[in-house]
Amino acid sequence: MFDVHVPARSPAPFEALIGPERYGEFSQTLEHAARRLEGRTVWNVNSTAKGGGVAEMLAPLDAYPRSAGIDARWTVIQAPPEFFEITKRLHNLLHGESGDGEPLTDLARDVYVRSLAPSGDELASRVRPRDVVIVHDPQPAGLIPILKARTGARVVWRCHVGIDEPDDVARAAWDFLRPFVAPADRYVFSRAGYAWEGLDPRRVDVIPPSIDALSPKNAPMDPTVVRGVLRAARLVDDGPGAEPWFERTDGSRSMVERPATVVEDAPIPAGAPVVLQVSRWDRLKDPSGVMEGFARFVPIELGAHLVLAGPRSAEVADDPESDEVLRAVREARDSLPSETRGRVHLASLPMEDDEENATIVNALPRRADVVVQKSLREGFGLTVAEAMWKGRPVVASRVGGIQDQIVDGESGVLVDDPRDLRSFGEAVAGLLRDPERGRRMGAAAHTRIREEFLPPGHLMNWDRTLQAVDHEGETEGLTAGEPA
Repeated sequence: MFDVHVPARSPAPFEALIGPERYGEFSQTLEHAARRLEGRTVWNVNSTAKGGGVAEMLAPLDAYPRSAGIDARWTVIQAPPEFFEITKRLHNLLHGESGDGEPLTDLARDVYVRSLAPSGDELASRVRPRDVVIVHDPQPAGLIPILKARTGARVVWRCHVGIDEPDDVARAAWDFLRPFVAPADRYVFSRAGYAWEGLDPRRVDVIPPSIDALSPKNAPMDPTVVRGVLRAARLVDDGPGAEPWFERTDGSRSMVERPATVVEDAPIPAGAPVVLQVSRWDRLKDPSGVMEGFARFVPIELGAHLVLAGPRSAEVADDPESDEVLRAVREARDSLPSETRGRVHLASLPMEDDEENATIVNALPRRADVVVQKSLREGFGLTVAEAMWKGRPVVASRVGGIQDQIVDGESGVLVDDPRDLRSFGEAVAGLLRDPERGRRMGAAAHTRIREEFLPPGHLMNWDRTLQAVDHEGETEGLTAGEPA
């Protein structure tokens, strides 16, 4: 395992965003939590330090509590490639997709258990009685029985993935994971509909995710800086802009220097309309479907260009399929007619510096005229919240947590069937033809994220869950004749 260092960060700037009354409630929550958790550590455990929404959420969920004196830590499991092949299979199956088509055999279970054993031994040696360990998603779920048996800690399983209507495929994945997950003291899902059958419903909580409006990925950015950042990253050259400086979370300043790797026939013309999807190279994000829907149903005369942007696939440790997906997208692009192909750009973003990457991802939606997220399945879809926060109109699939964020026709457009390329393309074209409607939607989208999906509300939800965990632990201790 390795630890991710997250420095303490004051949440004070949120007062201007959410108002003094709500901020006061949040401040009191942090103060009370700090007293209750004194002498204890809150551990977050996941499978990657970069790439994907879980990693992005963990930094603020550590940083802001640390500013109140809470000992919040983040540690990442390490495992061999065959482990991540199995957990990627689990990820797909939990979404009702067959993935690589291989079953979850006893051999797969043995690889899963054996691969996690070293991390389990190491973490169990560090965790103390009455610490709180939050285990995120299927990859490290096998640590839960080890921690419950050997540490005396409170353990919460946090599942960020799910399916609206579970089928036999998803239930097979539940059956594989349930023995590892069941011993947890609490189970947290992003949506009520994601809660598994067979878990004690009294121990299930629903906590929607959030985005950090103060991070380099979401902080305000002047249009001249947007131009400078995208020019430095060799993504869009709209002419000279400001120097591409960005402020890091520790207060220091750096400049965007690393370029993206872009597959394109020619650069995007200055000022051309841009349609953008930013996501991991994942079949469930359907980048090939986005490209086909754009190519077939967004008329050439609108002059729009499509940018599909994602991380350099080799940098995402827990996703072994990303290279294969990116190759498939490139092959699909190569097969397009030349006039259409010239309007499609594939961008693999540099990942060596997380905050540089975040700055590039911050700039891209601010340049886009329409942001899309045509996922086939989606746990929550933080890229949607990020685009909405930046005031962009979003066209997205009515799946998973996306439909919890967008109010259709008010703060974005939802496409009922994610495989309906015509409806998708026509929704995008409609917004390109009516920029004023897009601006109204973008303004409403920003307001919705401010009110519903920022860290103060997220952390207050977590505080309620951790209080429930403590109360249940004390009740069990008294029942067993032990001091609470």
